Amino acid sequence: MNRRFIIASGGTGGHFYPGFALGKQLRKQGLPVLFIVRKNDPAAQTLDAHKLRYKEIDFMGLPRSVNPVRHLKFWGKFVKSLWQTRAILKQFRPDVAVGTGGYISFPLIFTAHFMGIKTAVHDSNARLGLANKICGKFADLFMLGLPVDKKVKKSVLTSTPIRREFADRVDRAALLEGLGLSSDKKTALIVGGSQGAKGLNEAVAKTIKNTNGWQFVHITGERWFGLMKEEYAGMNNVAVLPYSHEIYAIMKTADLALCRSGASTLAELIYCRVPAVLVPFPHAAADHQYYNAKILEDAGCALVVREDKNLAANLQLAFADLTKHGGTRKLSAMRRAYNGLKIPNPMTASKEIVKLLRNL
Repeated sequence: MNRRFIIASGGTGGHFYPGFALGKQLRKQGLPVLFIVRKNDPAAQTLDAHKLRYKEIDFMGLPRSVNPVRHLKFWGKFVKSLWQTRAILKQFRPDVAVGTGGYISFPLIFTAHFMGIKTAVHDSNARLGLANKICGKFADLFMLGLPVDKKVKKSVLTSTPIRREFADRVDRAALLEGLGLSSDKKTALIVGGSQGAKGLNEAVAKTIKNTNGWQFVHITGERWFGLMKEEYAGMNNVAVLPYSHEIYAIMKTADLALCRSGASTLAELIYCRVPAVLVPFPHAAADHQYYNAKILEDAGCALVVREDKNLAANLQLAFADLTKHGGTRKLSAMRRAYNGLKIPNPMTASKEIVKLLRNL
């Protein structure tokens, strides 16, 4: 008999894409799967495009302010979300409920637990999010994307699933030439996340102008594309893109990456074994991006640069260290250092997670 699975997933890419990859793997194995997303979540568009079934619930995150109106609204939606989730569970009758982080996971994991349904949680980060800390009290299995500093009950290190496209073969010369770059030069990928990052973009521009002999692919985010395009006017060693659906191909051709340290990005770097300069998003909850980045830095795979008033100067120092005399040896050592990471293969993570879920 085929088991049935329900996944609460959505919000940021770091929460959504692991659940999305898992859902596709479940469907590939012929197992019925249903997603729960919050009302009006943009993730629904991706699920629609891939013909993955989903239901919406009306829920919101716990307010961080003391505004009493927002707290009343939260508790009203909280009670409503539990009733909505209960109705979905009674109709779909899953064998296992899975949450992949963010507040949307709580109504599912909490309700499923008290309905006698097996529950599992996946957290991609080195510091557990608040929702997952609470969900973990009701979970039969806790899956970790990265090692964490505190022991978690019933936990297994699985890594974080990534998109299948990262396993595709890439024609490096054709890709770079298509971007107007040379296939003979060392290439750095610069990306600040799907929405871009103003401070990071500006600091990177100064760094690029002070780095000789290299070329760059700078993915700026739609909002900053025009501004950065003007910034690089007249430079023939920079390809500027607002966004790229071929990030997997560009990352696999890169000799060095400069990026944020969200868990999904780290999983991609680990799979592609790309030396990195990591700039943690300074406003991430509980500073979790910094702790993610430290795992790669401590292993020798990356350098961590904090985003502060000295960001531009510190980025230039990091790039000088890796791109000038002796830089090639350092980059090779950083690439080899990935061999020492005790983190499972992100490409096979979704298959391994399905095995764990079926064993529940």
